[in-house]
Amino acid sequence: MKPVVLHVEDDPNDALLVTLAFRKLDLAPQLRSVDNDPKARAYLSGTAPFSNRTDHPAPGFVFLDLKLHGSSGFELLAWVRRQPVFRYLPVVILSSSNRSEDISQAYDLGANSYISKPSSLEGIMQMVRTAHHYWMGFNLQTAS
Repeated sequence: MKPVVLHVEDDPNDALLVTLAFRKLDLAPQLRSVDNDPKARAYLSGTAPFSNRTDHPAPGFVFLDLKLHGSSGFELLAWVRRQPVFRYLPVVILSSSNRSEDISQAYDLGANSYISKPSSLEGIMQMVRTAHHYWMGFNLQTAS
């Protein structure tokens, strides 16, 4: 099985657009989605309800929205980078914010990339295709 992409997004419309893009690009089996920080931490850690790694494989990279209900993507990103096992896990911020402060903070916390959310399905498909090809195809990663 090819590595999966974990998409952390609490807006159901944005989550649906990314899901549709993965389907249209024949990448749907590689997408896993969660809608909040606690679920993302559980998925990444492989704890309940995501403890079965056959059904919920560790991701090859993460699309992370910055604005999550109850917490921020910044908090989740900081947590990810504090976990030694995720030291090299690519985290791509996918945000509607173009504020330079948000972009700087994301990179300061260890984001690998910062992408402004496209507003159309075609734009999201192009973004998914490009990100997927880069992070899952061209980018070399460690085994850890």
